[in-house]
Amino acid sequence: MQISPETLRFIEENARADVRSLALQAKKYPQVDMAMAVVQIAGRQIAEAKVPSWYRTEGLLYPKHLSMEQCSSEATAIYKAGLVEGDSFADLTGGFGIDCSFLSRKFKQADYVERQAELCELAKHNFPLLGLSIGVHNEDGVEYLKQMQPVDCLFLDPARRDGHGGKTVAIADCEPDVSALEDLLVEKAKKVMVKLSPMLDLSLALKHLKYVREVHIVSVNNECKELLLILQKESASLDITIHCEHIVNASEHQSFSFTQEQERTSDCPLATEVGAYLYEPNASILKAGAYRSLTQIYACKKLHASSHLYTSEQFIEDFPGRRFKVEAVSGFGKKELKEFLQGMEKANLTIRNFPSSVADLRKRLKLKEGGEDYLFATTLADESKVMIKCRK
Repeated sequence: MQISPETLRFIEENARADVRSLALQAKKYPQVDMAMAVVQIAGRQIAEAKVPSWYRTEGLLYPKHLSMEQCSSEATAIYKAGLVEGDSFADLTGGFGIDCSFLSRKFKQADYVERQAELCELAKHNFPLLGLSIGVHNEDGVEYLKQMQPVDCLFLDPARRDGHGGKTVAIADCEPDVSALEDLLVEKAKKVMVKLSPMLDLSLALKHLKYVREVHIVSVNNECKELLLILQKESASLDITIHCEHIVNASEHQSFSFTQEQERTSDCPLATEVGAYLYEPNASILKAGAYRSLTQIYACKKLHASSHLYTSEQFIEDFPGRRFKVEAVSGFGKKELKEFLQGMEKANLTIRNFPSSVADLRKRLKLKEGGEDYLFATTLADESKVMIKCRK
């Protein structure tokens, strides 16, 4: 893929420019391939935050916006790479190649498979610049799977959009359909890693797939980003371990693991009142549904079976989620609430198991968003409705 010197110079000079504005100025720069320039500038701008090591590598080329939007972040790719190793690896849905580039470093031999020729050309150009020797195959992943020799690890990130551009979250609606390929996948690899939509119903996924051994739910900045399933042929009868990983930043990760059996059989003590500290589990734990298991590992109690907020008298420093010091608790009586909110003009408002939306409650309380106060509107075990005022 060739870019003229004029276009390259334009890209460098406009690295921080608004690409929508640039796209309207094509006639001013007849020597510049403006369509190419806009794609590269937009790609670099996204990569700076999403894949910083790629952004710092000179000469890399970027795909159209949709591929950049769908590709993994560097943080999640590094996490995935920590789950596998071996001699041989193949990525059957290569895409822009972020996951393939990080996963391939854990294997002696790696292959990238992608049916879009344009993405394959980018991979051929970019991989050597990243110091990687990866075989690039412009083929359909399913056809490649049928013909390939067995490997230690396979990776798939099925397309999660339907033919009209809408997002899909069910396994059968993704392409390729992993549930239809499952037997062949575990025949061709000792370990299969499947990346699915974070919106997917995990319990449904586990019903549709029979060889799941591990589940990894990965969040970044408290937003659930990836649902990873590890398939292995010998695992059909094992209790599945679910790993909840929250990447707070480069130096802080919150990790919590449990099994489905542990969650089913764990007691879940409910608090009779709000204690000195309040805890909100991180996005990965909420997605996994580890509501009962938390109380077995950490000395806390749940406010209500459906509230998903926890409390304790002693501070739990390593609780996997947001941690707050409780300052006050109020019911919703008019006088009581007025005293509770006195002097407060703005707050960060969260609702858990409460019969109102954040917008409606904020309007009712006449509170702006922001500030250092955190308010939780929720229901206690005795079904009473309360407002809890906290500080981080």
